[in-house]
Amino acid sequence: MTRPPPSLGVRLRSAAYVAWIMGWLAILGLGCLPLLLGPRQGVHWAARLWARLSIWGLAAIVGLKVEVRGLQHRPRGAALVAAKHQSMLDTIAPFELLDDPCFVWKQELMRFPIYGWYVAKSGMIPVDRGAGSKAVRALRADALDRLSEDRQIVIFPEGTRQEPGAPPAYKSGVAALYRDLGFACTPMATNAGLFWPPKGKVLYPGVAVFEFLEPIPPDLKRPEFMQTLEARIEAATDKLVAEGTAV
Repeated sequence: MTRPPPSLGVRLRSAAYVAWIMGWLAILGLGCLPLLLGPRQGVHWAARLWARLSIWGLAAIVGLKVEVRGLQHRPRGAALVAAKHQSMLDTIAPFELLDDPCFVWKQELMRFPIYGWYVAKSGMIPVDRGAGSKAVRALRADALDRLSEDRQIVIFPEGTRQEPGAPPAYKSGVAALYRDLGFACTPMATNAGLFWPPKGKVLYPGVAVFEFLEPIPPDLKRPEFMQTLEARIEAATDKLVAEGTAV
């Protein structure tokens, strides 16, 4: 897709927001280091505070608001959420949208100093994408452990951020998780990539929408599950993208 060339005002507000979000990341990352010695809930509190500051800054600095739809489908307690991934905002908003999210993330993120410490302490699920079946077994074990804590496991079926309108590229990992856990799967659509692109640091004003969709019941066969998941997410995402306009 194409976006309008960013105006000087958009560029300046984007730069100010990047300074805002990175500044708070540094302040909280260093100031909350003692929380790493305590229970996981302390790190969860810090992550949620950063998310709230990030979302507030989006509206106040960039003019980008966050809207949530489909609240009747929002999972409570132990759950599996499969989300469309278009933007960094997709990894921030769930801290506000869900009670206790746990992301399935690339193992490489654990290697960053300070940031990786928080990721590890918060109980995110690392995946070594080069480990094959061993990675799938580890993913299942970690996911069952997090579900026992009544957390919401958030997985991005495409694995990486995609431009709005790009052809879907769903991976098999979500189907394996769905099969092994025996839980319903709640799809989540978004148009966040219209305003916070997958690449680059120019952000646009508008309304980024996250929409919880009707859960997919457990025990579907793998082909039916994948077809249903992709159809629901892509149809809802296409609708949100058609509604949204980056200005």
